Amino acid sequence: MLFEEKGIYAVHEFTLAVKSILTGSQLNDVWIRGEISNFTNHSSGHRYFTLKDKSSQLQCVMFRWYGQNLRFEPRYGMKVIILGDIDVYEQRGQYQFKVRAIRPDGIGELYKAYEQLKNKLESEGLFSPVHKKPLPRFPKKIGVATSPTGAVLHDILTVIKRRYPTSVLFIPTIVQGETAAKSIVRSISVLNNTGVDLIIMGRGGGSIEDLWAFNEEIVARAIFNSKIPIISAVGHETDYTIADFVADRRAPTPSAAAEIAVPDRQELLNQINRLKYRLIEKQRYILNDRISHLSGLRADIEPYLLMERLSHYMQYIDEIAQRQTLGIRRILDTKASLFMVHTSKLDAVSPLGTLSRGYSIVLKLPDKIPLRSIHDVEKQDEIQIIVNDGRIRCNVNDKEVYKWK
Repeated sequence: MLFEEKGIYAVHEFTLAVKSILTGSQLNDVWIRGEISNFTNHSSGHRYFTLKDKSSQLQCVMFRWYGQNLRFEPRYGMKVIILGDIDVYEQRGQYQFKVRAIRPDGIGELYKAYEQLKNKLESEGLFSPVHKKPLPRFPKKIGVATSPTGAVLHDILTVIKRRYPTSVLFIPTIVQGETAAKSIVRSISVLNNTGVDLIIMGRGGGSIEDLWAFNEEIVARAIFNSKIPIISAVGHETDYTIADFVADRRAPTPSAAAEIAVPDRQELLNQINRLKYRLIEKQRYILNDRISHLSGLRADIEPYLLMERLSHYMQYIDEIAQRQTLGIRRILDTKASLFMVHTSKLDAVSPLGTLSRGYSIVLKLPDKIPLRSIHDVEKQDEIQIIVNDGRIRCNVNDKEVYKWK
C-alpha cells in the first residue's frame, strides 16, 4: 500500500521522465569541446564516438542526415567542437549527445581537415590538368563572384578597365562565415547560366578560418562541374585553398586574376604594330624579288642574248640528235647480227636445207600425209614427191620391205 501511495515507475516510464527533464533543460543547442575517441562510422551512415577530456567522457551520436555536410571526416584523437542536444537512449537508459555539427578545434585541426579533403579530391582526379578548361583569349563578358564590400571588386574592375575594357557581370557573394560555401556555389551556378565567357571567384586575404569556405567540398565540386572556366583568386600569394587546386587557373591575388583574364590592350597594339611592320617588310621583299625577276626576264629577251641562247640550244639539239642516231645504229647492228645467228640455226634444221642436199619428202595424196613407213602406202596409191626444185606426182607400182627391220 505504501508503494502505491508514493508511486512506482516502470523502467521505461522512469527513463522517459529523466529524458523529459534533460531534454527540456538548458543542455540543448550547446557547444562542447573535447577529443574524439572510440570513433565508429557505421554502414548506416551514422557516426558514433566518445568525446572526452582529462576528467570525463560523453557518448555522442551524429545521424546520417546531419553528417552529410561535414567538411571533413572525424578521426580518433582529433580535437573538435561539437554542437547538439542532450538526449537519452531509452534501450540502454544512458544519456548521450546528439551531434548536429562538428568543427575542428584550433588551427592544427583545420589543417588536418584541409589535408584530408585535399587528398580525397586529388585521388578522384579533380586536380588533374586533363580537366582544366582553357581560358578565352578575348572574353566578351566576365563574371565576378565576390563580396560587394572590400577592395577585391574594385581591384578587379580597375585592372580590367585599364587593360582591356569589357563587360563585367558582378554577383554579390558571401565569402566568409557559415553560409559562405552555399553562397559561392549559388553564384557559380548563376554565372553558368548568364552567358559569361569566364568567371573570377575570390576574396581578400585572411586567416585559414576566414578562407575556409573555399576549402569546402561543395565549393570544390561546384568549380569542377562548372561549364565556364574559373580563375580562383583567394587570399594572398602564399594562401592556397582547395578551390585553387580545382579551378582552371589560380591567381595569387584578385588583381592578378584580372590580368590573367584579359589581355593588355597596349601590348596588343604594340603587337599589331610589329605585325604591320613585318607585313610591310615582307611585301617590300616580295616586290623587290619580283622586280629582280622581271629585270632578269628583260635581259633574257635582248636580241643578242636571245640569239646566243638559241644558238646554244640548237647546238645542244644537234648533239642530242647525233647521239640518238648513233645509238639507233648500234641497236640495229646488234639486232642484225643476232638475226643472222638465229637464221643460221634455222637453216641447219630447215626442211629446205635438207632438200638441197639431195633428200626428198614423200606425201600420200590426196591428204598430203607424210610417208614415214612402207606400211603407210599401198599399190596404186597416188603419191607426191617434193624435191629441191619441184614436185613429182606418181603412182605406187610396187613396194618392198627391208629385211633388216
